[in-house]
Amino acid sequence: MTERPQMYRFHQGDRVLPFAASEYDARLAGLRRIMQAEGVDACVFTSMHNIAYYSGFLYCSFGRPYGLVVTASESVTISAGIDASQPWRRSHGDNITYTDWQRDNYWRAILSVSGPGRVIGYEGDHLTLVQSEKLRSFLSPSKLVDIAPATMRQRLMKSAAELEIIRNGAAVADVGGFAIREAVKEGAREIDVAMAGRDAMELEIARRFPDAEYRDTWVWFQSGINTDGAHNPVTARQLRRGDILSLNTFPMISGYYTALERTMFMGEVDAASLKIWEANVAAHEYGMSLLKPGASCSEVTAKINAFFEERQLLQYRTFGYGHSFGVLSHYYGREAGLELREDIDTVLEPGMVISMEPMLTIPEGQPGAGGYREHDILFITEDGSEDITKYPFGPAFNVVG
Repeated sequence: MTERPQMYRFHQGDRVLPFAASEYDARLAGLRRIMQAEGVDACVFTSMHNIAYYSGFLYCSFGRPYGLVVTASESVTISAGIDASQPWRRSHGDNITYTDWQRDNYWRAILSVSGPGRVIGYEGDHLTLVQSEKLRSFLSPSKLVDIAPATMRQRLMKSAAELEIIRNGAAVADVGGFAIREAVKEGAREIDVAMAGRDAMELEIARRFPDAEYRDTWVWFQSGINTDGAHNPVTARQLRRGDILSLNTFPMISGYYTALERTMFMGEVDAASLKIWEANVAAHEYGMSLLKPGASCSEVTAKINAFFEERQLLQYRTFGYGHSFGVLSHYYGREAGLELREDIDTVLEPGMVISMEPMLTIPEGQPGAGGYREHDILFITEDGSEDITKYPFGPAFNVVG
């Protein structure tokens, strides 16, 4: 019987990565400075966002574990045999494929890079209890260090290459927004409008990034009562005249998520709704004016809270006013240290990217019922901020159909 290996290297084809090798080398150099400061010998990353950030490889698990092991001299992605050599083609550094002939070959592959008895950095916000026990069993670490907070802080500061891909993403989101605007008509279903926006964005991503992998671009287009939550899925509800609408386009480019969100109305807007809409637009404009170096997240939040309180609308706010952008998605990643909330005191610095997205939800049965939300993405610059979202907001452009 043929001897079946626990792991092997299967490398074929040409490397194709979202960024130049120098970009990943710079990220890894920053990580190794963190490791040195924390006394970490090897980092074992398990999350999609950190593996993608440091290697370029965005995995699809389907119940299988994936990893990235970084030491002082090596950077190795760990992938399952089902993906063959694709993880190597999309990784900066080395790649090891583990087999499923024997349970836990994943951890044996990690051990082959990290070595036993070392100080291991791990992601406390991602590693499951089951995998944590296996890490201890297979690697026998002398010490464990939660490296997730430090890597999150590193990801907050964007390189010039990251800013460029985020700028492209915002432009793609605008393309989706205009396609949605054209598709809005009485009797159309939410799903019909959403597909128009998604298709336009995927074609635009392919035009701008012909060597990329295309996955995870989506649209939430909501109408009527379905606008009450920011993350309500698309349905087959038909649009009716006078409906409040919520346009939400989300292009994904090599793990980099961007967004455009706009309140719209179908054909006409009543006086009560217009008053709420205009108040939220005013809060949006005010909030964007506050995003500049030296301002803290909690300070910005407090000022917008006061703005809504003066208008007796604060009780209708549903979530924080914005968050960081970069390698993140609706199902992985979050740079939680840069969110516009009362409990986040991070100070804005040049090189950060953040959204402004106030939302008010007025309950059914009240005048102006529905969810109102605007969303722009801003680069924090040396002397202020740059709004990279170009699709117009407000009633003058967004009473449609």
